[in-house]
Amino acid sequence: MGTIQPQGLAAPGFNPLLRAMLETPIVPLLARMGWSNMLMMLAQASTGLIEAWFLAKLGTSILAGVAVVVPVLMLMQNMSQGAMGGGISSAVARSLGSGDAELIVQLARHALALNALIGIAFSVVLLAISKPLFQMLGAHGAALDAASTYGHVLFFGLPLLWAMNALASVIRGTGNMIVPGAVICGGAALLIPLSPCLIFGFGPVPRIDVAGGAWALIGYYAAGTMILGWYCVSGRDPARLVRGPLRWATMRGILVVGGLACLNPILTNALMALTGAAVGAHAGTAALTGYATAARLEYLIMPIAFGLGAPMVALVGANIGAGQYERARNIALTGGAMAFALSELVGVAASLWPHAWLERFGTNEQLLQTGSVCLHIIGPFYGFSGLGFSLYFAAPGAGRLQWPLGAGALRLALYAGLGTLFLRLTGSIPLFFAVGAGAMAAYGAINLWSVASGRWFVAKPVHSGAQQPLSIVKMTDDCSCNAAGK
Repeated sequence: MGTIQPQGLAAPGFNPLLRAMLETPIVPLLARMGWSNMLMMLAQASTGLIEAWFLAKLGTSILAGVAVVVPVLMLMQNMSQGAMGGGISSAVARSLGSGDAELIVQLARHALALNALIGIAFSVVLLAISKPLFQMLGAHGAALDAASTYGHVLFFGLPLLWAMNALASVIRGTGNMIVPGAVICGGAALLIPLSPCLIFGFGPVPRIDVAGGAWALIGYYAAGTMILGWYCVSGRDPARLVRGPLRWATMRGILVVGGLACLNPILTNALMALTGAAVGAHAGTAALTGYATAARLEYLIMPIAFGLGAPMVALVGANIGAGQYERARNIALTGGAMAFALSELVGVAASLWPHAWLERFGTNEQLLQTGSVCLHIIGPFYGFSGLGFSLYFAAPGAGRLQWPLGAGALRLALYAGLGTLFLRLTGSIPLFFAVGAGAMAAYGAINLWSVASGRWFVAKPVHSGAQQPLSIVKMTDDCSCNAAGK
């Protein structure tokens, strides 16, 4: 496909950041844009561990209660930041690349309104079902009381979490990774002293025990929302936040990508839950703990995948909007290769020295044995996990989520379905993990093939009343959004 010269907003010289997105060599560009996101993800993960350390001082039942709330919080975080956030960033980036200044401004307020409404809906639903949900997740007695206290406060503040991540995604869509990363890292650093002050009390601040950790998080979300909102209102970002009417067509253009992307964290969490249940049913609690500890290492791949994936959303989207399809594909392939290399280093190290990770969480013999077998077999395939996740994050920039979601569903079917069947028939834990390794390789390979083969690139002209580059996204919603912005 030929390159279409960018016009309007995307014309060279509009701003240095956009010009870099369209012209700068890919590897240094991805490295420069990715480091702040990796730091942000590591900071968020660290605050969770630090808060757990403080809460553990209140007793085991308190820690157990909070532990059943954390997966729900992580699901909300992944959906608002990685899924809906990807849909928001991709819409902003494509509009920026195509030169549609009016639509960019519309997208900012529509993204904020949409995420806030989704956050309110989840808040209402989760508050209504919190007690039976926590019981289903294994909380009883004092642990259930702690989960209810912590969860009720946290769920009340979910609209702020969704709003903060909407604004961060709008800014990332313009190629600016520093501001969202700095705000989120700064807020995460603030949580370290704020959490113990609210949990244990300090000076005039009263002790509020387990609820203090949740109130600290809400304060963090509120501060992040205000700072990022001010940045967008001030006009420092091309996607300026201004008052105006809300149109369903524009919201639908975000939802058609972001809503579909919300399936990915559901698939990921289902994979961990179902495979863990299979190991526990076959070999007992200690083996389950060993597998869960080993599998948790894969979550450390996420800062790598998102660190490179978030810039890839903006870069792929902007280049597609500008008609530079070959560069968009090269960005995705280069970012995927970088994520593969970094993730493979983690996996190979875990395979060679599994106890260095496992002994941080326990010394039970069966825990160490099961976890070691898992890492010996699956660890060398971690590169495919990083590759697949990074290309999943790039997919919203192209608006082509069918392939990464299909690959995720296949991985779930192979590992949780076929692997569990083999485990029941043969009783072989190594065979079960071998199926898991093969499923991980298939996940990464399918995502790679979908990009390298050109499956992303389904050309369809966009008719919106003005000259536009060809859209490679087979979605009528883009037409609706452009028409709404004219």
